[in-house]
Amino acid sequence: MENLQSAVDTLVHSSNTLFILIGAVMVLAMHAGFAFLEVGTVRQKNQVNALSKILSDFAVSTLAYFFIGYWISYGVTFMQPAAVLSADHGYGLVKFFFLLTFAAAIPAIISGGIAERARFVPQLCATALIVAFIYPFFEGMIWNGNYGLQAWLTARFGAAFHDFAGSVVVHAMGGWLALAAVLLLGPRNGRYRDGRLVAFAPSSIPFLALGSWILIVGWFGFNVMSAQTLQGVSGLVAVNSLMAMVGGTVAALIAGRNDPGFLHNGPLAGLVAVCAGSDLMHPVGALVTGAIAGALFVWCFTAAQVKWRIDDVLGVWPLHGLCGVWGGVACGIFGQSALGGLGGVSLISQLIGTALGVVVALIGGFAVYGLIKALHGLRLSQEQEYYGADLSLHKIGAVSQD
Repeated sequence: MENLQSAVDTLVHSSNTLFILIGAVMVLAMHAGFAFLEVGTVRQKNQVNALSKILSDFAVSTLAYFFIGYWISYGVTFMQPAAVLSADHGYGLVKFFFLLTFAAAIPAIISGGIAERARFVPQLCATALIVAFIYPFFEGMIWNGNYGLQAWLTARFGAAFHDFAGSVVVHAMGGWLALAAVLLLGPRNGRYRDGRLVAFAPSSIPFLALGSWILIVGWFGFNVMSAQTLQGVSGLVAVNSLMAMVGGTVAALIAGRNDPGFLHNGPLAGLVAVCAGSDLMHPVGALVTGAIAGALFVWCFTAAQVKWRIDDVLGVWPLHGLCGVWGGVACGIFGQSALGGLGGVSLISQLIGTALGVVVALIGGFAVYGLIKALHGLRLSQEQEYYGADLSLHKIGAVSQD
């Protein structure tokens, strides 16, 4: 019997390790999606910079999260012998890998908002500070029960703040951090003339669409593998993600009047919004959640650019910030058993947790980017911005005419 139990334990641990490793690789691949979404959206003179930022940010994020951030979130340090770290087939290490890909999504999100005029090294410094301190503070509070918030919400309102795959913990945090950076940077030169918006057309719709599709496919690892064990995996999460993606696509297609930029961001808006409650909602609830998110993105992106003059290049604040907030709230609505969900969620807790995420992101964003702006500066010179970040910073263009 002991041998049988040992064999079962080995199978369970190895299966869980493989399961979460596949999820980690799928979310790692999403960073290629972030890269190509930005490459396709920015002007051609900034394409090399977009690619360089995403890869460099991921490397810096890994170092910051490995040595500091993961310890702040979960109290785990990797300064132990390899024999200890590899216990249970190294499940603890692969869990770190999986959660790292979430943490690294924060600077990847921010990158799209500050594109075309942000300096390279100061942004890497901001990435290190955010992934080492700001993001882990909120992540640990929500996903590890740090600081007693979740226990208090459970005692006071009957349920903790529920964010299964990070509508608020990852996406809203990234979007509202990006808003702080965008406001401190200001709009790109020439974006507004005589009080009117000047259109800067995307450099490549095919690259933009490729980035969107990579993100869509990887998102099923982002959501489904958030169960972190085979025992916890649920087809409900997969179908809810699918329905929200479709809802966001159709809504953006209609609200955006066939604009391909809106069309290919619509599914991402739906997926952002469904992350929080994808394990609780009925598929119809997920469809409605995604549809509202798709329309919300189109309206808010347009309003931010035209009315509020917020030059957020990829629309990461509407897409991740506002749709992430909607996702946190939608979980408290469509997760209720009265609306076909599995229940066990409190709308009041969802509102409090979501609002707290916004507050932490804004305070952290203004603190980090404000400090760097004061000490080193955030923005390219007018000449560098005119010639483009590719030639100014990386000394090479995206394409060669030879």
